Amino acid sequence: MESMLNKLKSTVTKVTADVTSAVMGNPVTREFDVGRHIASGGNGLAWKIFNGTKKSTKQEVAVFVFDKKLIDKYQKFEKDQIIDSLKRGVQQLTRLRHPRLLTVQHPLEESRDCLAFCTEPVFASLANVLGNWENLPSSISPDIKDYKLYDVETKYGLLQVSEGLSFLHSSVKMVHGNVTPENIILNKSGAWKIMGFDFCVSSSNPSEQEPKFPCKEWDPNLPSLCLPNPEYLAPEYILSVSCETASDMYSLGTVMYAVFNKGKPIFEVNKQDIYKSFSRQLDQLSRLGSSSLTSIPEEVREHVKLLLNVTPTVRPDADQMTKIPFFDDVGAVTLQYFDTLFQRDNLQKSQFFKGLPKVLPKLPKRVIVQRILPALTSEFVNPDMVPFVLPNVLLIAEECTKEEYVKLILPELGPVFKQQEPIQASNMILLIFLQKMDLLLTKTPPDEIKNSVLPMVYRALEAPSIQIQELCLNIIPTFANLIDYPSMKNALIPRIKNACLQTSSLAVRVNSLVCLGKILEYLDKWFVLDDILPFLQQIPSKEPAVLMGILGIYKCTFTHKKLGITKEQLAGKVLPHLIPLSIENNLNLNQFSSFIAVIKEMLSRLESEHRTKLEQLHMMQEQQRSLDIGSQMNASEETSVTHAGSQIDKVFNNIGADLLTGGESENKEDGLQNKQKKASLTLEEKQKLAKEQEQAQKLKSQQPLKPQVHTPIAPTKQTKDLTETLMDNMTSLTSLSVSTPKLSAPSTFTSVPSTGLSMMFSTPIDNTKRNLTNGLNANMGFQTSGFSMPVSPNQNFFSSSSTAGASAMTLGAPPTLSNYSSLSGPPAAGKQAQQRPADMSALNNLFGPQKPKVSMNQLSQQKPNQWLNQFVPPQGSPGMGSAAMGTQVNVMGQAAFGMQGNPFFNPQNFAQPPTTMTSSSSASNDLKDLFG
Repeated sequence: MESMLNKLKSTVTKVTADVTSAVMGNPVTREFDVGRHIASGGNGLAWKIFNGTKKSTKQEVAVFVFDKKLIDKYQKFEKDQIIDSLKRGVQQLTRLRHPRLLTVQHPLEESRDCLAFCTEPVFASLANVLGNWENLPSSISPDIKDYKLYDVETKYGLLQVSEGLSFLHSSVKMVHGNVTPENIILNKSGAWKIMGFDFCVSSSNPSEQEPKFPCKEWDPNLPSLCLPNPEYLAPEYILSVSCETASDMYSLGTVMYAVFNKGKPIFEVNKQDIYKSFSRQLDQLSRLGSSSLTSIPEEVREHVKLLLNVTPTVRPDADQMTKIPFFDDVGAVTLQYFDTLFQRDNLQKSQFFKGLPKVLPKLPKRVIVQRILPALTSEFVNPDMVPFVLPNVLLIAEECTKEEYVKLILPELGPVFKQQEPIQASNMILLIFLQKMDLLLTKTPPDEIKNSVLPMVYRALEAPSIQIQELCLNIIPTFANLIDYPSMKNALIPRIKNACLQTSSLAVRVNSLVCLGKILEYLDKWFVLDDILPFLQQIPSKEPAVLMGILGIYKCTFTHKKLGITKEQLAGKVLPHLIPLSIENNLNLNQFSSFIAVIKEMLSRLESEHRTKLEQLHMMQEQQRSLDIGSQMNASEETSVTHAGSQIDKVFNNIGADLLTGGESENKEDGLQNKQKKASLTLEEKQKLAKEQEQAQKLKSQQPLKPQVHTPIAPTKQTKDLTETLMDNMTSLTSLSVSTPKLSAPSTFTSVPSTGLSMMFSTPIDNTKRNLTNGLNANMGFQTSGFSMPVSPNQNFFSSSSTAGASAMTLGAPPTLSNYSSLSGPPAAGKQAQQRPADMSALNNLFGPQKPKVSMNQLSQQKPNQWLNQFVPPQGSPGMGSAAMGTQVNVMGQAAFGMQGNPFFNPQNFAQPPTTMTSSSSASNDLKDLFG
């Protein structure tokens, strides 16, 4: 790799050094930048040809340089003769102007080291193309090395040389004197141009009809650069020291022979013995037969033989040669016409351009790109000619590679894309571009497509010409896959929709729908559902063709694998639109059948999909229901039972065993001891417990229990347990309405609605939450989903054998699982929500008159000892006076109905279904029996 880089570096350095040394100090370098050495030409190929550019305009040129080092071996006078000969040739060329002569851009400049002048861009000399690579760089360009002349190039090139000679002979009255492959230059477009006027001879009497051309005698002692090439020189130059226009025609014949014979001339000349060689050549020419010209095409063989005739008068002149049938080739004539195109008017040009597409396929690509394409694109400056030129340019673009298209054609098409004047020409341009849209989108870079090509398509959709709109709509599907999705979604589709809605042409509207139907596959599903399908409902016309177009879009969307219409869209939008359209009077039987077939297919799929969905939902619901039943069974047997049991056990352990059994003080003391064992009490708590025990003893000694107003001491904040929550729930169970005789004011039994189990005592004390020894609160309720509590006739409520009991008590829950009492709310995270005391006066008035009023004294006189024993609180209840304690004991006694041995408190009964309640009257009768 390094060796290759070094070799490349040395080559570049050498070339740069050659160029620098060749033109150093020459005035040409002031205006032109000299580039790479590309070819050689002129007499003896002495001129090196470099490519270059003009500094001011960046115009491309060719720089011819003669390095004086080539003649260092000659004497000074010989050097001067060579320099004079070269100067004379360039000066003569500079004065002459003709399309068949090499055009000089900058005259000859001389410096100490070189001669230089500039011409039009050049490819190479004909000698280089034919294989003579003298005075070329060591690394010959592949363009020259592999260059092969096509027949049309050869024909037209020889025709161009003939035309150039005709100009010199007829118009200038001049004999070139050295027509050779070295002096025929191929410019960058491939045209053959004449140069090398070093030995030209002008007529001595130009005004006369018969010009005379003086001729110099051949001097073999002169350097070769001071003499013409003898291999292409007519015999009369040497043998009779005469020359005329026919002498150039002989040279043309030898050039034609060399072109068809791989660059080799017909005769080889010994320059040391020139006269003997020409005498032998003259003898051969007199006996020249067709067998000697086998390499020349048959159609021009006789003309070449005439050109090589010994007698000058027999040779055809230049004008006659331009008219021979050999040059009537279609390609040659076409190229010739392009060279004279500037002389034609628009009508002649238009006729020529119309027939050009038939000729272009017959021409080689290189000839088309080099010769025809530049001539065509130069006509883009004429707006009237663009519609005639553009089809040929696009035809050439099809044969070009993408790189050639971007480099040679696309820059010239830029202004044409935007041309809008004149209107008629603009419409024609749109039509031509639309017909070749696939070519443009395939070879044009994406950025240029967005900037130039697609705006032209949008302009065509909005064009006033119906023909252009129809054509545009017809061809858009052919290149839709080449358009990027954002451009199609945001620019193309909206214009198609506008064309459909705003046009007055039925053909445009139908073509719009057909176009949309064909490009649906390039759109995404939701864009079609949200944008295309709603658009169909906006189309105003009801012609059968339009209706069938709408049906086609629906069907294509419905059946396409990538798209599809959801069942919601089918039911809500598509079918409500299609069904009314199906009964339009304009539809015939076949069209109606098509509508009905699509509608039935849609209904079938709608039914199938929705039925499948419902079946799946039903199965899922069944499975979920079975799982829920199983989980409920397990929960009722395990989780809820154990949880509820553990909560109740915890509560009743905190309350004490005396509430459950109505037992004696010994059990209460045991309960207090157990409580003290579980948690060590502070000194303050122990003092409160002692006070509660004293109060309990005083309560036993009191005869008639009369409640007194007492302001409770604010309880100390203790660690909250589930006792308080349990009592809240018990208060909520007001499903059983109980009426008892009113106690002496202000203490009363209050009846409540049968929404839970609750026996409420109202006292003058606030219904605020109190901390009792056992943790119960009168305003708290125990919530349950429903249960029954049967009681046998022989079972009493206070665990005493002498207490009359109710015959039956049935508890029921409301139908719903909401809160069972307005007096309490569900506990949350161990905190009880603040409750507002309920106004029970209405219930008092409702149930009060039905029951006799019994005083507390009368009640206590019946069974005082037994009655008091049921309500003895645990010893040491803090913050209670004796009167208040009595009221609280009553509350506890009522709350403790049936706790001992009653099936209601079995945890397994919490999950039992609710039973029917007994009426409030039966409950009142039971209480009457109970309290005597």
